[in-house]
Parts: sequence; C-alpha cells; structure tokens
Amino acid sequence: ILADASAIISKGEVLQLMNEGEPETSLADYLEVITAKTAALFAAACELGAVVANAGPKQEAALRDFGLYVGIAFQLMDDVLDYAAKQETLGKTVGDDFREGKVTLPVILAFAAGDASERAFWQRTMGQLNQQPSDLAEAQRLLNQHNAIEKSMDVATDYCDKARAALAPFAPSPAK
Repeated sequence: ILADASAIISKGEVLQLMNEGEPETSLADYLEVITAKTAALFAAACELGAVVANAGPKQEAALRDFGLYVGIAFQLMDDVLDYAAKQETLGKTVGDDFREGKVTLPVILAFAAGDASERAFWQRTMGQLNQQPSDLAEAQRLLNQHNAIEKSMDVATDYCDKARAALAPFAPSPAK
C-alpha cells in the first residue's frame, strides 16, 4: 500500500510540474494532481489502519475511499487558504502558491470566468511569473469578484460529503 502510494505521489509531483504556470489547466487535470499528490497519502494511511485492524476488504476499501476524499478536501482548503487566510492565523505565508505559479482551483475558476484582460493577468503572473508587488492583491480581488474562493470551498464540501458517505459500511459509533 505504501509503495503504491509512493509511486502515485511521485507521479503527482510530475503532473504538478507539468501544469505549473498554466492557468488554463482543466479541473480534471487539477483534481488528478491533488488526488495523486495529497489524497493518495491520506487514502493509504486510512487503508493501512483497516489492514492493521484486520477489518476486512470491504472496510479497507471504505477507509481508502474516505481517506481519498478527505485528502482532496484537505488540499482544496489548503489552496483556498493560500489566498483567503490571514497570514498570522494561517501560520505560513499567504500567496506562496501564487508567487510560485502553482495553479490551484481558485485560479482555474477565476481564469475560466475572466475576460481577456483578466486572463492576460493570470498568464503574466502565473504563466510567466512576471509579478509586481501589487499582483497578489489583484489576484485576490479577481478571485473574490468571480466567487472562486466560495466555489472552491463548495467543491471541498462536496468531497467531505463523499468522505462521510464512504463510511456507510461501518456501524454507528463515536469514532464514526
């Protein structure tokens, strides 16, 4: 399980590098990256818990799916926080993804909804990494204008719902 997860995570790193600086990245490509990079690790950890507990194949699969969906939701929220959080609350520098040209769901959504000048902004700042000191604030303004933060959070909520549903094979309990 861990060897498979390691291989998937490595593939995810390569996919992310291939999409770096490409604001026209599709939602499917973005989800493939975060599923491979982040969710695969969560899925493996959850599945291993079931294996160690001798829970059986049905529960192993359920916990693997649970971990996968939680991992996707976690990464979506991490990507949202990079633009929407207060730096002193977050505990890490806000805007790192932007400065590195890492295309995440909020950017994908704002790019898709933007007009030609807004798309040119994303191409310049994310694609060419030609950034000015005021560009992060402009990026945040565009994300808010197109409700990209809220829409990204809605997608994360959908994955949380899928994670809860994946636990259906388990009897009600405090742990569940």
